[in-house]
Amino acid sequence: MSETMLSEWTDPAALPAADAAALLAGAPWARMATIGDSVAQGIRDPVPGYRDLSWTNRVEEALLAATPTFTSLNLGRRDLIAAQVTAEQLEPALEFGPDLAFVVAGGRDMLSPDFDGEEVRRELTTMVSAFRATGADVVTIGLLDITVAGLGPPGFREVISSRIQRLNTVAAEVAAEHGGCHAAVPSGHPLTADPGIYSADRLHLNARGHAFAGATTIRALARHLASE
Repeated sequence: MSETMLSEWTDPAALPAADAAALLAGAPWARMATIGDSVAQGIRDPVPGYRDLSWTNRVEEALLAATPTFTSLNLGRRDLIAAQVTAEQLEPALEFGPDLAFVVAGGRDMLSPDFDGEEVRRELTTMVSAFRATGADVVTIGLLDITVAGLGPPGFREVISSRIQRLNTVAAEVAAEHGGCHAAVPSGHPLTADPGIYSADRLHLNARGHAFAGATTIRALARHLASE
């Protein structure tokens, strides 16, 4: 099937809304908070054939189908380093009283010349542990490696790839240490090499990429529920 023929309803990497709702049927979550950077905010370009929804919008849609009283708060804002997310978003998110929290930070740090993975670990630990202390389930997110799709300045792709892997490892370890969930695309998934899932800035996902990321996140939540 050519890419021009793809739509949200024919793309095997997307998850139809009814299927997403079925995967999360019986989920206990009624209040979802998302904090973080541009990934949390859901920056994207529209794509014909796909609903203009971010990955968080898709999670929210599935949970609303499971719980009619479901409500959510997304404080994500682009261009924030992890320390800024902690300082500006953690407290208002805790005041919202979520029982499910997404913590998405470190991507902006990774683009800095003096990227410090351990500093990001400390910030993620502060945020994840704060939510866990209230009894909320917490999810961290694994970023796609843009270099696999041939993106990023050619002379810096090795560094970018190494940093993305480092950030993803840190996020996964923090989630595991605190009994959280880490949502990541399986290594080697063919769509990760497709530049057609990215926006014009060649950094953020487009609407098709968000449909893929939403499906990945919803499946991770379903596995988390099953494990409990």
